[in-house]
Amino acid sequence: MSFPAIMVTLVIVTGIIWLIDMLFWAPQRANKQKDPLIVEYAKSFFPIILVVLVIRSFIAEPFRIPSASMLPTLHIGDFILVNKFAYGVRLPVINTKILEVSEPERGDVVVFRYPNNPKIDYIKRIVGLPGDKVGYFNKTVYINGEEVARDIKIKDESLLTIAPARSELYYESLGEYGHEILIDPERRLVEGETIVPMGEYFVMGDNRDNSNDSRFWGTVPEGNLVGKAFFIWMSWDWNTGGIVWNRLGDSIN
Repeated sequence: MSFPAIMVTLVIVTGIIWLIDMLFWAPQRANKQKDPLIVEYAKSFFPIILVVLVIRSFIAEPFRIPSASMLPTLHIGDFILVNKFAYGVRLPVINTKILEVSEPERGDVVVFRYPNNPKIDYIKRIVGLPGDKVGYFNKTVYINGEEVARDIKIKDESLLTIAPARSELYYESLGEYGHEILIDPERRLVEGETIVPMGEYFVMGDNRDNSNDSRFWGTVPEGNLVGKAFFIWMSWDWNTGGIVWNRLGDSIN
C-alpha cells in the first residue's frame, strides 16, 4: 500500500471512531469517565494525520535525491520540496485532477511516477512539450529542428568529487532561466529523434551521459507528474556523514 493510501485510510478510520464516539459512546459515559484508549488515540491522531495528508497531497511533498542523474543541479543526498499545486490539484490515491492551475513548461525540473513502474518516483528536466519534435545528436538537444544553445563553462573543481574528472560543464539555454549540465565526452549514448505525443513530456537528466530518461524508455504522461521541484531544504554528504550547509535553502532552476 502506498503512503498516500495509508494516510487516507488512517484519516478515515480515526475520523469514523471519533464520530461514533460523539454520536453514541460519549452520551452514555458518565461525566468523569475517561475516554476509551482507542477514542483517545483517534482524537489525538486524526487532526495530525489530516494536516499531513493535506500538505503532502495539495501543497508540498519532500523527496530525497538517490542518484547522480541530475548533476550538477541536484546532488546525491539532497532533500527537496516538490510543489504539488503547480500543475493542478489531484485527489490522493486515485490521482484525479480536480483543479487546473498551470501547464508544465520547458526547463521545469519535475518529479513523476516512472511510466514503466509507477511505484517508483523519478526526477528529470522537461525538454520536450506535447507536439514537439525532440532530437539528440552529438550530445546536443534539438527542439523542432532548432539547436538548443549551450556554452561551455570553466571547469568547476568542486564537481570532481561527485562526477568523473573528464566531465565538462555547460550552460544550456533551455526554458526561461537556463541551467547547467554535465557532458562526458568519452561516453556515447543513444541518439535519435522523436515526436512527443499530446498530453506527454520528453524528460532528460542534467547529467546527460549518466541518466536513464526519455531517450531510453519514452515520454511521461501528464497524469504521471507529481509536481515541480523548487527548493533544497537539506543536503547530506554520505561520504563525510555531515550536512552540506552551502546547499541548504537553494532554489531549483
